[in-house]
Amino acid sequence: MSGVDAYAELVGQTAAVEAVASAARDAHRPDGGTGVMTHAWLITGPPGSGRSNLAYAFATALLTDPSEDRGAEAEDRVRAQVEARTHPDLAVLASDRVTITIDEVRRLVTASQYSPSVAHYRVMVVEDADRMTERTSNVLLKALEEPPERTVWILCAPSEADLLPTIRSRVRVVRLRVPEPAEVAGLLVARDGVDPDVALRAAQEAQSHIGMAHRLATDPEARSRREDSIRLVLETDTVPRAVRGAARLLEIAKADSTALTQDREEAERSKALASMGVEPGATVPPQLRSVLKQLEEDQKRRATRGLRDGVDRVLVDLLSVYRDVLLVQLGAGLPAVNTAWSAEVAALAERTRPAATLQVLEAIADARRRLPANVPPLLALEAMLVGAALARAA
Repeated sequence: MSGVDAYAELVGQTAAVEAVASAARDAHRPDGGTGVMTHAWLITGPPGSGRSNLAYAFATALLTDPSEDRGAEAEDRVRAQVEARTHPDLAVLASDRVTITIDEVRRLVTASQYSPSVAHYRVMVVEDADRMTERTSNVLLKALEEPPERTVWILCAPSEADLLPTIRSRVRVVRLRVPEPAEVAGLLVARDGVDPDVALRAAQEAQSHIGMAHRLATDPEARSRREDSIRLVLETDTVPRAVRGAARLLEIAKADSTALTQDREEAERSKALASMGVEPGATVPPQLRSVLKQLEEDQKRRATRGLRDGVDRVLVDLLSVYRDVLLVQLGAGLPAVNTAWSAEVAALAERTRPAATLQVLEAIADARRRLPANVPPLLALEAMLVGAALARAA
C-alpha cells in the first residue's frame, strides 16, 4: 500500500490532503524541515466531510518513519494500529456525550507530556473539539501554549468559530469542503460495490455526508425511516396532525439512533464480560457488577447524545425537502436534493407561497437550535410541526 492510500476516502479534498501530506513530509526531513510542520492543527469541515478521517491519516503519516526499511510494510502496520487506536504514541479523545468533560481533557493533556516511545512524534487527536465548554477549553489551551517538543495536536471541529479565539490563534487550520454528490457516489461504488444509480441518489439525499450516504445506500431500513419522516411532514397541515406527527418523528429518530448503537453496545458488554472472565449467560459476581454498571451509565449518556443526533438527522432531511420546495417556487433552476420526491415537492410548491415555505424552514432551523439548549426533543418537534402547519394554513 502506498502512502496515498491513507487519504483515499477523502473525496474532493485535494487541497486539504496536500496540506497535511506536505507537513508530514516536512516533519520527517533530516535537516529539521522548512517550517511547514507545526505542533497544533485544526481540521474544520461540515459533518460527513471526513474531518476525523483526515486527522487519522495525518497521524499515520507522522507516526510512520519513512527511513525504515520495507517502508510500505511499516506504514501498513502503523495504519492498522491507528485504525485500532492501539498505537503507543497515539492518544485519542472521542466522546459520544453531549459535552467533553474537563477530566477527559486533563487526562489527555497529562498523556501529551510523555515522550514518544516508538515513533518520532506523539500525536494527540481530539474529535469534536467543539463539544468543550470554555472552562474545559482553557485546560487544553495551556497545553497548546507550552507543548513538548515532539507532541502534535490535531483538533477537529465543524468550524473555527466553534473554538475559543485563543485556541484558534495557536493552531494551523485545514479546511475541508463539501464534496460533490458525484464524488461521494464514486466512492460508494468503488469501495462498497453499490449500484451507481443507488449511490448517486444516496449521496444527493445525504447532501454529500459520506457516512450517511453509505447508510442510505446499504441499509433499506434507514432509507425507509427517511421516507416515513418526509411523508409525515409533507402531510401535516393541521395542529392536531402536527402534535401526533411529532410523537411519530421522535419514534423514527429513536429507531434510527438505536440501529446505530445497538450492535456497538452489545459488543461492548460482551467484551467487558470476557475481560472479567465471565462466560456468556453466567451470573456476574457481585464484586464485578460495578464495572457493568459504569458501562451501562456510559451507554445511557451516549444514548442521550444519540437521540439528539437522530432528531437532528430528521430535521436536516426536512430542511432539504423544503429547500427543494422553495427552489421550485422561485424558479431557481438549481439541482434538487430529493429527486425521488419531485412530484410531491411540485404539488406543495403549487399550493403554498414562498413566504410560507420560508416560515417552515425557519421553524425547522429553530428546532435544530433548541436541541443543543436541552429542550426536550418532543417539545422541539411539536413546536416545529405546529409552526409548519400554521404557516401552510396561512
